[in-house]
Amino acid sequence: MTVELQVAEGWLTVCELSSLIPGRGVAALLPDGSQAAVFVDRAGRTYAIGNRDPFTGAQVLSRGLLGAAAGRPFVASPLLKQRFDLESGRCLDDEEVAVRTYPVRTAATS
Repeated sequence: MTVELQVAEGWLTVCELSSLIPGRGVAALLPDGSQAAVFVDRAGRTYAIGNRDPFTGAQVLSRGLLGAAAGRPFVASPLLKQRFDLESGRCLDDEEVAVRTYPVRTAATS
């Protein structure tokens, strides 16, 4: 199974699902030069958000820790610890800030 993100050009294969460690992220370079942070949680659900921490400008969200608040999955930035909802991209600690989210799917390897 591969993990794919939907980008402007279509579906982009990022990695094998087996390469992802539940609770930890990986960074993926996208065709437009931006980065995505890709995660799989312990239940096997996959998520993808922009990797750039909007508070610091650093490409670090893929190194954050996963958690849940009020049933919503989030990643906490490893730098200033702001939490970003993995489904909406909204910052749980500052409602005026958000990161991009990407549709993500797993596909059978041919």
